[in-house]
Amino acid sequence: CVPTAAGVRMTGARPVPADVERGTLLLDPATVRRAVGPRTKAIVPVHLYGAPADLRALAELGIPIVEDCAQAHGARYRGGRVGTFGTLACFSFYPSKNLGAYGDAGAVTTADPRLAERLRMLRHYGQRTRDVHELEGLNSRLDEVQAAILRVKLRYLDGWNGRRREIAELYARELRGVELPQVTPGGESAHHLFPVLTDRRDELRAHLSDRGVTTLVHYPVPLHLQPSYRHWGFGPGSCPVAETAARRLLSLPLFPQLTDDEVLAVAAAVREFHG
Repeated sequence: CVPTAAGVRMTGARPVPADVERGTLLLDPATVRRAVGPRTKAIVPVHLYGAPADLRALAELGIPIVEDCAQAHGARYRGGRVGTFGTLACFSFYPSKNLGAYGDAGAVTTADPRLAERLRMLRHYGQRTRDVHELEGLNSRLDEVQAAILRVKLRYLDGWNGRRREIAELYARELRGVELPQVTPGGESAHHLFPVLTDRRDELRAHLSDRGVTTLVHYPVPLHLQPSYRHWGFGPGSCPVAETAARRLLSLPLFPQLTDDEVLAVAAAVREFHG
């Protein structure tokens, strides 16, 4: 995910990619273990598609965790909410997220008072008190309008996520035999996306488009193969599972306002394609 790497680069650090698990398509603790070196400062698991990564296995590596919860508002792992397991957690409130503002917005959470104070300073040009800049910060304050919108929408999040779960369960029942990513043991997805896997991804997408169904590809080019990051030196074959998923994954429509009839129609079109 490019925004994740961009945040790392802003600190002056160098991201080191690690592959994903075949079943979940989420960060693989085994490949992370091999990628860790003496200069590793943090592990950044992305709870992709709304599904939690294997945080217990990652925590066993003994390295601070920064959770990327941009797609996972309300997701759970072993009884706790994602965003409460790492040293830090980052949330996006982009309008298309499960909890979205009306413009760009985001938040960082932590249980560490020292880090919380530093974050408050960094978001406001490094100020602790007015006109005294102790750090080189930036203007990253959430404006009052977006905060007010999010405060109202927050009370509906669990209900919207519940409807997303119903839609995902209906898709899963109707698409038996279609390959789907698995959920990490102990995890409960927020179902930001509903991805399916097929070796004929582009054909399926065209088939669905002909029947009025819009789909998206998340994501066609893995991070380590993006032109802007080629200088990292991780070429094709560095993350083979992620590279294969990038060729096979297609996201079906999923948002709380979808009706059951619409979900059934999409599923029927997918089954028609597979014969």
